Amino acid sequence: MKMVKGLVVAGLAAALLAGCGSNDGNSAANANKPAEQTDATTSASIVNQADAFVNAVSEKGTWIIAILNDLTVDQDVVVAGEFHDKNDASKDIYRKIALYAQDEDHNVTASYTLTVPKLIVQSENLRIQGGTVKGDVYVEANGFNLYENATIDGNLYFANADVQASAKIDGKVTGATEVK
Repeated sequence: MKMVKGLVVAGLAAALLAGCGSNDGNSAANANKPAEQTDATTSASIVNQADAFVNAVSEKGTWIIAILNDLTVDQDVVVAGEFHDKNDASKDIYRKIALYAQDEDHNVTASYTLTVPKLIVQSENLRIQGGTVKGDVYVEANGFNLYENATIDGNLYFANADVQASAKIDGKVTGATEVK
């Protein structure tokens, strides 16, 4: 036990000293480098509030949207914009709403409910995965996917027969599934 404590203390001391060390040797090398800019759309939007969710699914949002808890949005929500898998333009058009939490091994650890009056899907190849959408879903874009572990507690409507034919519904829909 003493050895473990000693190793922990030594590790912490090394980390502290490294963090407090001088960067004088690196200042000349970094002086001419432009500041790196992070593209916010390359990562997931992880949200726990209604307004953040609405922004994340908009045209200016991200390719993947994950909620951290049950979420209620008191307005119709439009999922819009063209996004690519992992925000890589060389990959397929793809968008995902993740209504679940997972561990580091990608095992689902919790499922959440998104409550909306109406979810309008205008993004091609949108996948809803895990959890439940409580409300009606109107699909206007091709390639909609309700993954096997997801539920729509409401009706699922398609803009036309072609949009419906392009959809993959492996999850559960408690209401009607039809062209409207």
